[in-house]
Amino acid sequence: MDSIVLLGNIIGGLGLFLLAIGMMTDGLKLAAGNALRTLLAKWSKTPFRGVLSGAAMTALVQSSSAVTVASLGFVNAGLLSMRHALGIVYGANIGTTMTGWLVAVVGFKLNIQAVALPMIGVGMILKLLKPNSRIASLGIAIAGFGLFFVGIDSLKTAFEGIVSTFDLSQFQASGIEGFLMYLAIGFIMTVLTQSSSASIALTITAATSGMVGIYAAGAMVIGANIGTTSTALFASIGATSSAKRVATAQVIFNVTTAIVAALVLPLLFAFINWITAVADLEAAPGITLAIFHTLFNLLGVALILPLNDWLTSFLERRFVSLEEKASKPKHLDKNIAQTPDLAVNALILELLSVSDRFLSVYPKLLSQQSSEITVVENDLKSVETLCQHISQFIVEVEREALSEQTTEALASLMRVEHYMLSNAQKAEAISALSRRREVLAQPMLEGQFTNYLSVTNEFMKMVRWRQFDSSDALNVQFDLLDKEHHTLKSALVLEATQGDISISQMTDATECMEFLLQIVHMWIKVFSRIQQVEDSITTANSTHGDSQQNVEGD
Repeated sequence: MDSIVLLGNIIGGLGLFLLAIGMMTDGLKLAAGNALRTLLAKWSKTPFRGVLSGAAMTALVQSSSAVTVASLGFVNAGLLSMRHALGIVYGANIGTTMTGWLVAVVGFKLNIQAVALPMIGVGMILKLLKPNSRIASLGIAIAGFGLFFVGIDSLKTAFEGIVSTFDLSQFQASGIEGFLMYLAIGFIMTVLTQSSSASIALTITAATSGMVGIYAAGAMVIGANIGTTSTALFASIGATSSAKRVATAQVIFNVTTAIVAALVLPLLFAFINWITAVADLEAAPGITLAIFHTLFNLLGVALILPLNDWLTSFLERRFVSLEEKASKPKHLDKNIAQTPDLAVNALILELLSVSDRFLSVYPKLLSQQSSEITVVENDLKSVETLCQHISQFIVEVEREALSEQTTEALASLMRVEHYMLSNAQKAEAISALSRRREVLAQPMLEGQFTNYLSVTNEFMKMVRWRQFDSSDALNVQFDLLDKEHHTLKSALVLEATQGDISISQMTDATECMEFLLQIVHMWIKVFSRIQQVEDSITTANSTHGDSQQNVEGD
């Protein structure tokens, strides 16, 4: 009967602790509003600053998962690079050690009746006074802190009861087998509770109560550090490529840190004993374990931070989605950038490939089908990403041996990239406008638009495949498109005047028309400049060939 009561006390204490952690995390996140995301974005511009901000934010909200998810959102939004986001992941592991310090320093010395219970009362009063406000969220967090200490007190009482009731020496294990057994216990506790904070609180409480030895508790803390990766792994199932990379980075970091901690376990505890002796601190198991947890996480960050660039490159080559593959340049790499002449040729090929991608999506801009809308959005995003790669590549081309002609060619191709990017952005605007339905609500209006899109598409294909005999022929065809554009625009104004369509419909439809004509105009500029660069290369090659023949003739 006593054993059932003790088990109930342990389960109840753990339940209180998990409830408290959830209340603190949710309350502080809601009370902070967007401050968490803002601070992470502002203070994570380098990996080292990412470590500091990740540690600070995790210590504040008591949830490494919340901080990791926030950093992941920045990566997906393009506001934070993968390299900097990993710094936040490392820092989150340091920040989560704050739970151990709360348990060790405050948890066993706090007068529950005098402090913890009033905290719960004050917190709930704040929630009742100002429901659905930041003050209410702060009240939940304060009540969570109170429950946190009540849970620790319940666990401590339960573990002390176990120690006094049962002979635990028969359950002791030593050596490698014992270490692995306690490491597995820490790992399993974390996976089951989905909270390393809960596991470490249990471990520190058990060690303080004399239920487990200090080395066994150290192994459990290491196991909890590995087990906390399960949260990220579960969350990454079916998630984006970035989520999978962040989860993998956390696994690599935590497992590496655990291996290092296991290898130097006796040295770390010897160092901690020296620290406590020099600082004249009480060598209590809780303090020792809190220092141990912090030390090996700091050691892990110190080891992995210099390898951060390599790890980022390694991860970015993994979990590549079809969209990401489509957004990777086909003809550009760092080696080609070292040879300017080759770089110009590669850039032309890449720009032609991007133009083909744009041309394939152009006829679908007015589509109302959800499947085609998704294709349009993904393809246009790929075009924009490729344009960014192209502009970055042009900047990285070796400058020392650039001739005047190559410099001009690169400048022209930079303009071409800008035209293509502008077209992709205009195409996105057209697709968004057409999805409002009221823009193409009238069958006649939809027919006029579809026809104009088809005509411009055929014209752009002819430009792409150099099917015009001369620039005069191209200009004549463009003038016809321009006349058709103005005819359709006049029809829109007339329909609005007669009340057949609304003013807002006319405005949106006219804006679509303007974008379509601007795309065509930019398209002509794209291939005009590409042709100029190609002609200059041909002229330079022929001049070089003539010069070579003259030299040989001489």
